[in-house]
Amino acid sequence: MENSSPQNKLKHEQVQYIEFLSRDLARAKEFYTNSFGWSFTDYGPNYTAFEGDYVDGGFTTGEPIRGTVLVVLYSDDVEATKQKVINAGGIIVKDIFDFPGGKRFQFTDPDGYELAVWSL
Repeated sequence: MENSSPQNKLKHEQVQYIEFLSRDLARAKEFYTNSFGWSFTDYGPNYTAFEGDYVDGGFTTGEPIRGTVLVVLYSDDVEATKQKVINAGGIIVKDIFDFPGGKRFQFTDPDGYELAVWSL
């Protein structure tokens, strides 16, 4: 896999990161490394991030259930995007918080799907 600059992957308000639940992070890492050549960075015992050519993501420990994938969009201005989500009828379920690498919030859309938005 060719490593591209993380900045080259960031496009305002587009899908950029996907989070999965896994019962076994080591097994998930082995599978996706062997299948797609993804590289992984561990952030403690319960979270590992992956890097692909066009999208990044992560796995956290949990019970995989259909529908539990978290789609994460990137924003140049997380506050402005949050306000747009609220104005459009989205419900904020996790207000803006800091994490290693930036900050983000999570919301549900009118159908109840939960998504996140992050920013540097």
